[in-house]
Amino acid sequence: MFCSAIRNILRNSQNAVITSQIRNLRGQQSAHHEVEVLTSAGITHKQNNKKTEPAESEGSKEVALDFRNREAHVPSFNLAAYVNNSSTLQQFISLGVDLHSIERRKGLGDFVLKLDFEKNVKPYITFLVDQGVSPDDFGRMFTKNPLLFKEDLDDLQTRVEYLKSKRFSDEARQRILTQNPYWLMFSTRRVDRRLGYFQKEFRLSGHDLRLLATREPNAITYNMEHLRKSVFTLKEEMGFNAKELSALVVRKPRLLMIPPDDLVERFSYIHQDMGLPHAQIVQCPELLASREFRLRERHEFLKLLGRAQYDPQKDLYISPKTIVEGNNFYFVRNVAKSELETFDLFLKTR
Repeated sequence: MFCSAIRNILRNSQNAVITSQIRNLRGQQSAHHEVEVLTSAGITHKQNNKKTEPAESEGSKEVALDFRNREAHVPSFNLAAYVNNSSTLQQFISLGVDLHSIERRKGLGDFVLKLDFEKNVKPYITFLVDQGVSPDDFGRMFTKNPLLFKEDLDDLQTRVEYLKSKRFSDEARQRILTQNPYWLMFSTRRVDRRLGYFQKEFRLSGHDLRLLATREPNAITYNMEHLRKSVFTLKEEMGFNAKELSALVVRKPRLLMIPPDDLVERFSYIHQDMGLPHAQIVQCPELLASREFRLRERHEFLKLLGRAQYDPQKDLYISPKTIVEGNNFYFVRNVAKSELETFDLFLKTR
């Protein structure tokens, strides 16, 4: 408790306050302990104990706040503090791993800190290279799922072989692994159940199932309760029939991961205010994937200009898909055929 209190004082106080607080703490301890504070190049801290005097005399040149010594008894959630003394962390940084992102998740910082790069990381890099994964993707993959290093390499190979047996192409497998590093955490039996659910629920052919999984690998491993709610919303609340639903999720599987309430809000605006029927929404699923306020801004601007005409059988037809494409400059110049200043003024006066 005494050592811990001193460390807190050393980290959080100015030098003068440090000296005062250490003196107070001295009076609470036995005569066998002594604290010495030095303030030359930095603040160091030593505890003289009869049992530790021989060890300290041998390493008198070591800094008292050596992070290697602190690992054993003082928890730290700042991986940057260990980088200078950890070749593994240095290698991760060179690969583009975001250590700050990892340390914010409970327990992952300690897990990564204990890894030995040669023994625990390098074999997995070799495995991923064999699967065609680009080294440029390692940083993002390991940042997103460092727990990959806990998986048995034989199990990972089995899961890749399963994808091959389901006729996923080399390019499809590479996209699945890079876009969703969590996929490899799922056993072959679990993935098989998930793929079976999608195939049965949406009446997909093998080709369409592979297309869906490749376009949005995260959908396959997403929370099942959320997926079921989204399916119910699309079918029962929005009224898409089985054929329309199948086409919708194959073209834009990310819709299944959007909160159902947001989907309903967007659909209501597209269907009622913009006047688009179900069939046209299926042809332009990007509309449901766009935020409602963005749809509203652009549709109302087109309406003001007299250009909100989405019927392909009539003149001056504008494809609904183009409404959500590109930035405001692209939309104003190429879709609305207007000037950006006019659009900015419209947004200010809404």
